Amino acid sequence: MTGTIVDMHVHTVRGAADSSLTPDQLIEEARRIGLTGVNISEHDRVWEPHPLEEFRERSGLFVSRGMEVSTDMGHMIVIGLDRYVAGIRRAVELRHVLDEVGGFMIVAHPFRHFFDPIHFRRDGRPPFEMTPEEAAERMTVFKLVDEIEVANGGSTPRENQFALKITKALGKQGIGASDCHSTQGVGYYVTVFEEELRDQEQMLEQLRARRFHAAEGLPAGELRPYAEQAVET
Repeated sequence: MTGTIVDMHVHTVRGAADSSLTPDQLIEEARRIGLTGVNISEHDRVWEPHPLEEFRERSGLFVSRGMEVSTDMGHMIVIGLDRYVAGIRRAVELRHVLDEVGGFMIVAHPFRHFFDPIHFRRDGRPPFEMTPEEAAERMTVFKLVDEIEVANGGSTPRENQFALKITKALGKQGIGASDCHSTQGVGYYVTVFEEELRDQEQMLEQLRARRFHAAEGLPAGELRPYAEQAVET
């Protein structure tokens, strides 16, 4: 196929204390399953230019330097920042910073644990009972971000499907990503870009133009668009 198959949410030992995935293992697994690009998204940090370039040359993959930022509105996958900036734990400030540099902001796994009745009870809050349409309208985070991660390898089918419905209600495309922390799960969900990506600037152009879609099935050799499906509630 033409285009680039990118895992948009990847953690390695180089920048995530909770990951066991080495850069070499990531390269090997990407080659094995046919993944052609990765967006490195370590927790609240980015790879330095030299190791990033060395990894890019050695892997033969399209490589984007991203970051997963922990904010007051959840975790955000950002593309376009070359360093961590003070104050971006506030999502509104992160939005301002990205606007200044022409960056892109994706809310990661927006409904993780939302359908676990204990999750909200711990904080003394009532269970989450919004419809996708109500959540799209009322939740401030969706007014700040450029895109939504609708297929996340660490989320349940119900959580992913709810995010997909939000995305459709808002007229967005939806991002697919594994959120892998080991070799298990690399490429479980991916984002397929229409063009063969040369560099991160082209990737940003494609993201803004919505020339991509979330997909699943790559490790099994059955790549297909991620779509609505019936799930148990």
